[in-house]
Amino acid sequence: MARLERLRVYPVKGLDGIDLEAADVIEGGTLAHDREFALFDADGEVLNGKRTDRVHDLGTDFDPEAATLEVDAPDDERVRFDLDTEADRDRAEAWFGDFFDADLTLERDRTLGYVDRREMGPSVISTATLETVADWFDDEGMTVEGARRRLRANIEIGGVEPFWEDRFVGEGAPAFEVDGVRFEGVTPCGRCVVPQRDPETGDPIEEFQQRFVRKREETFPDWADEEAFDHYYTVMLISRVAEADRGATLRVGDDVSVDE
Repeated sequence: MARLERLRVYPVKGLDGIDLEAADVIEGGTLAHDREFALFDADGEVLNGKRTDRVHDLGTDFDPEAATLEVDAPDDERVRFDLDTEADRDRAEAWFGDFFDADLTLERDRTLGYVDRREMGPSVISTATLETVADWFDDEGMTVEGARRRLRANIEIGGVEPFWEDRFVGEGAPAFEVDGVRFEGVTPCGRCVVPQRDPETGDPIEEFQQRFVRKREETFPDWADEEAFDHYYTVMLISRVAEADRGATLRVGDDVSVDE
């Protein structure tokens, strides 16, 4: 039976995610605490893994109840910031500015978060998709958790086939529900440079995109609408939560059903 297998949000854009047992769908249609904070440079550009592989030198953890961010940096340095306080946000700006050698500001958005696609909602993938992608790069040592960290989805669906999420885009595509909360597919997620990098070391897999595209084309599901995909360097669904269901709470273990 299809079920909500995992909820993962990324409290500071570009840094590590945290797993949650439950997450609210907030006003903007995203999950609470997902990309709630972001670092911006002096030109107003966001700092993330697309811009610098130095993000892989940091390990982070976030307590959503206390809004505390812990950072493990090289040379065994560990720092902690209370992001509910202005003083600690200023301190975090200075610390990250020094680390990335940039003039940075730390911004917060509790109603939408700093997601890339501001008009859309949570990203969705199946556990079976992650297992399949990890298998494609087994010779490079990729694990399922490694694939999960590379692809950075919010919602993971268990008990379904690989690329289950592809069925929700295209002409006449269905929606799906998580315990009555309706999700509509908006677009397949075209990928950037980040998935090719080891999430621990930042080391890239050579010819990752070419190998990925070849395997994706070979295994593209018959029941997906190929015309809804601009290219094969895509995996994961970007969804939209119906406005009537915003404010609802999703929980790991919730039943998932397709709404034809």
